[in-house]
Amino acid sequence: MDGDRTARAKARIDAALARIEAGTQRADGSAEGADMAHLQARHDRLRAVVQDSLNQLDQLIESAQG
Repeated sequence: MDGDRTARAKARIDAALARIEAGTQRADGSAEGADMAHLQARHDRLRAVVQDSLNQLDQLIESAQG
């Protein structure tokens, strides 16, 4: 059951990140290239941190179950 909650949480995070990515692609070009590169780098770091956190949660859940 905890695995289901983890999977649903990950799906919500992935959906939010997809919306963020879609929003950056729809940008009207007012942001400079350097600003977009900076935002992309921040986004990539956030995605990595979230993925790492989810992996840690999965490990904790697995170890608690047996």
